[in-house]
Amino acid sequence: MRCVIARFPFDLIKSEVQEAMADIKPEPVTGDFVIIGRRHYPVKQVGAVITRQDRRDFTADEVTRALTRLGFTCRSAPVSVADAADSPLKAASALLGSPERA
Repeated sequence: MRCVIARFPFDLIKSEVQEAMADIKPEPVTGDFVIIGRRHYPVKQVGAVITRQDRRDFTADEVTRALTRLGFTCRSAPVSVADAADSPLKAASALLGSPERA
């Protein structure tokens, strides 16, 4: 399937992407990720491997679109419940300031 990533056309095949990622250890997932086999790879890592380009040359959205069209499952990393619960409280506390003790 022909895909355009960072203004360059690539002919990608699902089996070739799977073979390219078979021996590569997944980096920790912090944002968007793709499931290849039983592993979760960051989208940017897969994009760098299959295009042989620097990660700054393309966006995660470009690679996500291409991988989705090939039939891979792409998702976003879930937001931590603790981070989501603490953020509004910390933000409100910072705005109000700490109470003065006499």
